[in-house]
Amino acid sequence: MTTTDDADLAALFAAGSVEEPDEAERARRRRRRRIGWVSALVVLLLVAGGIGGYVALALNAPLPTASVVLDPLAAPAGPAVALALPEASAAAVAVTGTGGAFAGDEVLDGRILAVSGTAEPLPMASISKLVTALVVLDAHPIGAGEAGPTITFTEADDDLYDRYYLAGATIQSLRAGSRMALHDALEMMLVVSASNYAEATSTWAFGSTGAFARAADAWLAEQGLTRTTVVEPTGLDRRNTSTSADLITLGRIALANPGVAEITRMASLDVPGFDRQRNNNTLLGSDGVDGLKTGTLEGFGSNLLFSAQVRAGEEASVAVVGVVLGAANRDAVNASVRALLASIADGYHFVPVVERGQAVGEVATAWGERARIVATRDASLPTWSDAPLAAAAPTATVSSTGANGDEVGEVVFSAGARTVEVPLALDGDLSPPDDWWRLTHPQLLFG
Repeated sequence: MTTTDDADLAALFAAGSVEEPDEAERARRRRRRRIGWVSALVVLLLVAGGIGGYVALALNAPLPTASVVLDPLAAPAGPAVALALPEASAAAVAVTGTGGAFAGDEVLDGRILAVSGTAEPLPMASISKLVTALVVLDAHPIGAGEAGPTITFTEADDDLYDRYYLAGATIQSLRAGSRMALHDALEMMLVVSASNYAEATSTWAFGSTGAFARAADAWLAEQGLTRTTVVEPTGLDRRNTSTSADLITLGRIALANPGVAEITRMASLDVPGFDRQRNNNTLLGSDGVDGLKTGTLEGFGSNLLFSAQVRAGEEASVAVVGVVLGAANRDAVNASVRALLASIADGYHFVPVVERGQAVGEVATAWGERARIVATRDASLPTWSDAPLAAAAPTATVSSTGANGDEVGEVVFSAGARTVEVPLALDGDLSPPDDWWRLTHPQLLFG
């Protein structure tokens, strides 16, 4: 369209070609021109504002979440325990677990852990006196620390000294008419293994050796010790036999009796006139051994039914009951028991599950930043033998940026009831993108 300015219109008006507009028309035209200029300015401002608004939005928009890739972790098992079982005719050991302090406790639970040698009954020698004490106490119970009834020894009891001396048995002085509390008599048979006191006490309790043997037979049946035979109270008769499995049970029964458990852990007699007599169990007080009864029979070797408390790492101890039957001699018994207890202790260990700085994954941002995700500390779990461990899948969340060392998640390892949580952190910085990346990646910023 052709436009005419005011000068042109004035010339036309002078020539008479165009009728001169009146004042109202000129005012309308001036308004239209102003509106045109304003409209153009508004359009320019809108275009400029749109560009500026995008820039502002892009430079301040939330960044996309970083991509995290985590590796599954395996929890290695510890080495399998190698128990040093005694070289003897028969041996067995049972261990009570640590109550959950170590993984794998549930496989112990007081059951027999290992056996060696024959499972058939063997002469148990003076371990028989432990049965004698328990059978006597079953008929004449006394509480822990109580003296119990008084025994007055007879001429027949006095004669036992000479008889057992000729048999080569362990004996202690016993005079007709002398008196002794039942507790002290039990000490004589269990601490120093005096055979004459074992028979004298059982005869006092039941009237005769035959009556004692019948009571012992009934008691053994009640306790489920079906492969144990006791025909007399001392163990000199080779027909007093038992199996390693039955003797583990007998050891537990003895430990459950407060009076018997207390006596078998005594280092020496506490009986007037005999207080310098040492316990025949020379292992007592070493390597955690706290009971129970020795036994030696010519032609059948040396025996020991023992109890012990063995340290399990720094956290707990385990109760051990074991037996050795038919070892070469007392020194061989002691050496083999020490080795066995040491191997049990070695079976409890801490297994490393992760190391500080170990990579468990990686994080990457859309603008090219990368960093490893690593464990922040060493961690280990307490286990028995090669008990299996478990590792939960690690978890980590990284919003978009981060600094070296920022914690971003965790991984959890478990062993039985025990768990250990290890924080995870960035190994490296995740810097934000520059402004140009923000301005040129609207699809990543705004989806």
